[in-house]
Amino acid sequence: MHPYQQTDILNPIINFFLQKGVPFDTFILILMLPIIATFIAFLRQVVGIKAFGIYTPLIITFAFLATNGIKYGIAIFLTVILAGMIMRFILKPFRLLYLPRVAIMLTIVAIFLLGILALGGNFRRTGLASVSIFPILIMITIVEKFVAVQIEKGDRIAIILAIETLFISICGYFIASSLWMIKTITLFPWIILFTLPINIFLGKWTGLRLSEYFRFKEIFKHL
Repeated sequence: MHPYQQTDILNPIINFFLQKGVPFDTFILILMLPIIATFIAFLRQVVGIKAFGIYTPLIITFAFLATNGIKYGIAIFLTVILAGMIMRFILKPFRLLYLPRVAIMLTIVAIFLLGILALGGNFRRTGLASVSIFPILIMITIVEKFVAVQIEKGDRIAIILAIETLFISICGYFIASSLWMIKTITLFPWIILFTLPINIFLGKWTGLRLSEYFRFKEIFKHL
């Protein structure tokens, strides 16, 4: 039982869903989704961290939560990106169409991941070797996004966006796994409604992003 899964402290809303058979962890993760999405939107609109959109870092955050420790999630993420980069250069001379190229890359990435899992088992990293299929499949889907950005914007931008995606996902992981956040949602699940006005505010944001202040700091010095 989760430390906060006690009927005497749970909000009546959560009690209702638990009585209907909805698992506590599932309910909490669903409530976490708008919070993490709002956090990503804030980083995008105010800070200027782009990443691979909003959906990719969001699902990677939940993939990290499903692994046996974030270090294993990061290892899988980096393996996928590294394999994608290597195969990008190997397949470039063949001038393949997009979908067959992605299919080949997915195949190679799967082989890479099997190697990582075997390596984890060999070094008695049972947490890595026993990672479930759910986070692995999510990580593998990054390849298509990575390849698409490589083709459209180049390798440098793709790597930068991958790093930004990893950074956001790690931050999201610590938010979603925070006992304080879980307790807050457990007691006040309606708090997620505050994400609506926050996102409306972010949607109306017309000011400079923080990253732009650093980018144009030399210009500001002469104003």
